[in-house]
Amino acid sequence: MIRGEGLRPALLVALLGALLVALCLLSIALGALSIPLDQVIRTLSGHPHSRLIENVIWSVRVPRTALGLTAGAALGLSGALMQALTRNPLADPGLLGVSAGAAFAIVLSVAVLGIGSLLGYIWSAFAGALVASVLVFLLGKLGRSGLTPVKLALAGVAVTALLTSLTSAVVLTDPDALNRYRFWSAGSLAGQDGDAVLRILPFVAAGAVLALACAPTLNSLALGDDVAASLGRRLGLVRLQGVAAVTLLTGGAVAVIGPVVFLGLVVPHIARVLAQYAGLGPDHRWLLPLSAVLAPCLLLVADIAGRLLARPAEIQAGVLVAFIGGPFFIAMVRRRRLAEV
Repeated sequence: MIRGEGLRPALLVALLGALLVALCLLSIALGALSIPLDQVIRTLSGHPHSRLIENVIWSVRVPRTALGLTAGAALGLSGALMQALTRNPLADPGLLGVSAGAAFAIVLSVAVLGIGSLLGYIWSAFAGALVASVLVFLLGKLGRSGLTPVKLALAGVAVTALLTSLTSAVVLTDPDALNRYRFWSAGSLAGQDGDAVLRILPFVAAGAVLALACAPTLNSLALGDDVAASLGRRLGLVRLQGVAAVTLLTGGAVAVIGPVVFLGLVVPHIARVLAQYAGLGPDHRWLLPLSAVLAPCLLLVADIAGRLLARPAEIQAGVLVAFIGGPFFIAMVRRRRLAEV
């Protein structure tokens, strides 16, 4: 990549587009059964090499890749939006209790209501994500100093710990909830068909529209609440819109692939670095779309690596994303502490 002004926005878009296409082709080609790229392209263009390869590609690999694109974009966009709304670089749906709320609601719906359909999981995840978001914001506002990034992070950790404990208590007393939760909680793109993508796509699309519509106000909000208000921005409305977007994006993704932690934390920081090199600056009209493209790239890389490292078995993508995001989170915390000294 070229440094500074040499990297224009058009080149950045072209490079990211090419990377995403390449990862999609690799996601379709690699796995327990490796398929040559030329046969992948022939099958996708309607000229399959064999019936076996055609079934594997269209029944398993394409839905899995499409799910990675949809859920990854949702989590990346949600993370970037949360960091902008809270002005906290450590904000993430997994760290602020949103994913834990969705997970607890799904487990509770299985154990108490006997829900077993994907659509039921989605609506349960929305409800849990919304309640957790509101609870974290209310706890973060307590005290004289009001809502601060540190208090918000602490509130998120506390709510996440509480909901995780409640989730464990439910699954240990209900075998059906335990069986569902055991695999789902690790975060994986496996085991879903094309219907799963179609079910969450309308919700993710609605959340993406709400999130992108917030971008101009987020640029003003980065200067502080007083400055944003003086510019005529309706802060209460944009925060309400942001919470709705985070709920739709996170709830839809978590309901299908499970709580993939750290994806929404890492990706926005990478997006800021790329935007800086491209000369775009901290403009959320670019940062949000960049996060929505980079997150599926990282999720697909983790999914592909998980298939190859333990072939013919698999390592869940959420495990590998956490393996990458954990050290990144520690480095971010240490960096902030050193900056405050």
